Amino acid sequence: MIKNRRDAGNKLAEKLADIVKGEESVVLAVPRGGVVVGKEISKKIRCPLDIIISKKITLPSSPEYAIG
Repeated sequence: MIKNRRDAGNKLAEKLADIVKGEESVVLAVPRGGVVVGKEISKKIRCPLDIIISKKITLPSSPEYAIG
């Protein structure tokens, strides 16, 4: 059970620790929740954190409907 985003980041970092060991890695996080998770991962596996800013692509006739 995942308690919150910090807990999720710590649990994911444990799974990733063996994969990124000894390699140059960067954690990329998406705002609105992902940055908190990414911060915990980057701290635990000791690699830099960067943020990706994205924009929702919508239909011109329906701005709330996301298509990408």
